[in-house]
Amino acid sequence: MKQEFMLYIRNAGDAKAALSADQHLAFIKKCETYIQLLKAENKLIAAQPIVREGYIISKNENAWTQIAIDPSKEVQVGYYHILASDMDEAIEIAKNNPEFEYVPSATIEVRPIKLKEEQTNFVYPK
Repeated sequence: MKQEFMLYIRNAGDAKAALSADQHLAFIKKCETYIQLLKAENKLIAAQPIVREGYIISKNENAWTQIAIDPSKEVQVGYYHILASDMDEAIEIAKNNPEFEYVPSATIEVRPIKLKEEQTNFVYPK
C-alpha cells in the first residue's frame, strides 16, 4: 500500500541566481521531466514551486506578529506531494530531484503525511 509523503525543497539564499539563463532553463526542463516521470509511475499527487517572498505569522497571547520572510536566508522554494511504499522509497525519489544537480545548498525534507487521527478517526480532507 502506498503512503503519502511531502518533499519540502529548501535553498539557501537565491541559489539559482548564480545559474546562467541556459543553466536555469536546463534545470526547469529537468524538473519537468522529473515531474512527468513521477506522474507516469503514479507517484505524484502535486508539485509546485513557492515564491520566496511571504510572511511568517505567530500569536503570543492576544498579539499577532507578522515578519517578512528574508529570501536571502534558507527558505522553502517548493514541494512535491508524493506516493511511496515506505520512507526508503520516498528518500530515493527525493535523491533524484534535479535540485541537487543545480543547487549546492539544496536540501529536501522528507516527511510522511498523517491522513487521519487515531484517537477520533477524523480523516483529513485532500
